Amino acid sequence: MEENLKQLSKTGASEIIKIAIFGPESTGKTTLAKQLAEYYQTAWVPEFARDYLQEKLNSGRGVCDIDDMLPIAYGQTKLENESAAIADTYLFCDTNLMVTKVFSELYYNFCDSLLDKAARTHQYDLFFLTDIDVPWEDDGLRDSPEGRESVFSVFKQSLIDNKKPFITLTGDKGTRLNKAIAILEELRKAKKMGIDSLDFVQIYEHGIPIAKVQEQLTIYKNGIAKTILDRPATIGDGIMYLSTEEFIEKATFFDANKASLTLKKLVPASGAATRMFKFLNEFLRDYHYETESINAYINRKRDLELSLFIVGMDKFSFFEAIDKRLRADFADFEFWPADKKNYYFITYLLYPDYFDFASKPKGVLPFHKYSDHVATPFEEHLNESVTYASVQQKSYLHFTITQAHQTLFEKLEQELKSTIETQSNTIIEIGYSYQDKATDSVTVDAKNNLVKNQNNELLFRPGGHGALIENLNALDADLVFIKNIDNVIQNQMDAIALYKKGLAGILIELQQRIFKQLEAIHQQQVSTSEVDKIVTFVENELSIKMIKGFPEFTFENKIKELIGVLDRPIRVCGMVKNEGEPGGGPFWVMDDKGKTSLQIVESSQMDLKNEKQQNILDKATHFNPVDLVCGIKNYKNKKFDLSQFVDHNSGFIVERTLGNDTIKSYELPGLWNGAMAKWITVFVEVPMVTFNPVKNVNDLLKPAHQPQHIL
Repeated sequence: MEENLKQLSKTGASEIIKIAIFGPESTGKTTLAKQLAEYYQTAWVPEFARDYLQEKLNSGRGVCDIDDMLPIAYGQTKLENESAAIADTYLFCDTNLMVTKVFSELYYNFCDSLLDKAARTHQYDLFFLTDIDVPWEDDGLRDSPEGRESVFSVFKQSLIDNKKPFITLTGDKGTRLNKAIAILEELRKAKKMGIDSLDFVQIYEHGIPIAKVQEQLTIYKNGIAKTILDRPATIGDGIMYLSTEEFIEKATFFDANKASLTLKKLVPASGAATRMFKFLNEFLRDYHYETESINAYINRKRDLELSLFIVGMDKFSFFEAIDKRLRADFADFEFWPADKKNYYFITYLLYPDYFDFASKPKGVLPFHKYSDHVATPFEEHLNESVTYASVQQKSYLHFTITQAHQTLFEKLEQELKSTIETQSNTIIEIGYSYQDKATDSVTVDAKNNLVKNQNNELLFRPGGHGALIENLNALDADLVFIKNIDNVIQNQMDAIALYKKGLAGILIELQQRIFKQLEAIHQQQVSTSEVDKIVTFVENELSIKMIKGFPEFTFENKIKELIGVLDRPIRVCGMVKNEGEPGGGPFWVMDDKGKTSLQIVESSQMDLKNEKQQNILDKATHFNPVDLVCGIKNYKNKKFDLSQFVDHNSGFIVERTLGNDTIKSYELPGLWNGAMAKWITVFVEVPMVTFNPVKNVNDLLKPAHQPQHIL
């Protein structure tokens, strides 16, 4: 018998993909095994114990007892080995030694060491754990329906404890079959790529299709081609300039045309504020509290940021709250030396037991101090939205957040929404969504092998802002305003509203003309001369260069090309003059076919070792402040599928250090970079008042974030 049990372990190395269907009694294991075997035209292994115990009962030898465990294990082993010899691609096992082991421990509180070892060591490519969400059926051999939940938990825990790769199947038999087939197709692809079963389960449960993993691994292997800059976009060459009076005209046009439109404001707000406080965290880590002064630390580290923070400390909107807490906790605080006060202030600001600002999202941090309260970016965005993103006294905001932070945002919403609604006479509707984990990337080492942590779990990295194209794609709106969570300002709300409305007015005006042209084209009401006028509009006002050879096209092919050019989502982007801020800027970019287009390009996408490319960057005049208005519906008032307008070759490979090793991860094309690369793009210069992001906590000391500042 021992040899037969050992033989079972050897079959684990077979080319056959072996699937164990695992779970308590009456959970649909046999039904699923038969269904899968029929679908894949292969063998399945029935449950040996059923016939064995029925024969024992019929012969008068009684019901199952502890002495039956090894004979059942032996019989199951023999059936599985025989079926494996005739299986084609897959072998589906209605039960297995692990089931026998669990029942032995569950009912008799004992498991023979031989059975225990065989069950632990035998490998299947995947376990399907069948849930108890199907009715229990009495067949004369089963125990009882009582305690199904606890029995199921024992089965599940046995898979976890023994590190078996498993996926739970729920639903009716049709649902389970379809889900199982989809999983098996993914598993087969993973095995061909050399991905083992435990890694496959992690990838599957993360929601990442295996084809995406294959794409990522190919990108890691081949790299990403750098963007080819043709020239910087400048005023009159890709960037539109409007006077204040012209902006007022566009804003008025927007107000006059918005009544029939659905407007939404999208605010990317996920992630913690860790980078805002990076230099302060480094200070707490590296400062020799007992042996040096803070000034000595500043000189030793040349930390001018810390010096600025301390000098301006009482100007931060959060100063009073932390100072008050320190005075409450320490009766003699007033008499402390300055270094001790400053050290404890920074400690309270960042430590988890106190204010814990670095681990919270930027949107809920105190940014601005008003006469009667302190405002967060969340509040400022609500106030902004009612000034430019509202129709008929209704405003719709959507925040993309981290799920773990949702309660913080909802708490603020409960505290603020009704007050702002009353003050503005506007109903505010707020929605939240998360960055889809399915857009994450696997992480690899220098040899492009999957990287795992100390718990043998794969390391995944969020796909970056580019993943938010899916969140934008899910919104149902005619126009969507996009603005980052930290790009808010104290006071000057009227100026912000003017330029946002102005951008929206430009978009609506262009969109109306585009829709009118597309309607005429589809109704075959366009002549040759009118085609020429459309081309002039496309090239001069949309900054889109027609494909090489277009003048020689037939009339029908010209029409087809123009439809492809015009029938796309449109974005109007505010651009500020470049004052040295890091990030993307507007450029004319050349694709691999020699065609140029307007794009927002990050410096990391450029080949800065190329002198010509560096010179183009040096001549750039403007910067992208992530100030967008988007039209995401077509001329038939149907939503575009925004995933069809992404340049998938413009992502980023990010390298970082893990211990002594360099690891790589992939970020999707940025939301306003490659994720919108195939949109109609219009750049418009806007004043610096519209751009006041808070990347570093010291940015809050700038005039735009201080009380009563007049710009």
